Order: sequence, then structure tokens, then C-alpha cells
Amino acid sequence: MTSTKKTVIGLLLIIVLIAAVPLFVLQGAEFGGSDDAGSVAISEITGTEYVPWFTPVLETAINGEIPGEVESLFFCIQTGIGVGIIAFVMGRFVERKKKEDSKK
Repeated sequence: MTSTKKTVIGLLLIIVLIAAVPLFVLQGAEFGGSDDAGSVAISEITGTEYVPWFTPVLETAINGEIPGEVESLFFCIQTGIGVGIIAFVMGRFVERKKKEDSKK
């Protein structure tokens, strides 16, 4: 097995451990989002209930909260677009390097 394969396997193992260990070590813990933590912190600092400045546009349009599945869909679409942009830019760098190397 080559050194590169060992490195990749080691990094994948570390990634799995980072994701799995908190689930077993912190059993019964609540994993809340940053929105919830921020509003709680503001309420503790000011001593009053946190009131958002505005309502999200889509929630106003449908007169209610967005279902969790739809939020997940939007997040996945956003992630896909971001990954596509990053892959495109990295591909451009690779092709630029190949082109420069072929000129030499």
C-alpha cells in the first residue's frame, strides 16, 4: 500500500471519528443550531425576550414556517452550487498549470 493511500485512509478514519464520537460520548445532549444559541445568548444579555428584526421572505409568502424537508433541500442546493463553483475554479487552476508546463 502506498503512502498516499495510507494517508487518505487515515484522514477518512479521523473524519468518521470526529462525526461519531460526540454521538456516543454526549448521549442525551441536545445539538441545537446556531440560530437558537444566538437568540438565547441575546436574551440572557439583554434580559428581555429576543424579537427578530424581520420575517424571512419565503415564510411571509407562505404565511407560516418552511417545513424542515424544504429547508434541507435549499441547503443541499446551496451546497451543490458552492461545490460546483469550487470544483470549477480548481479545475481552471489545474488546466492553467498543465498549459504552463506544456509550454516549457
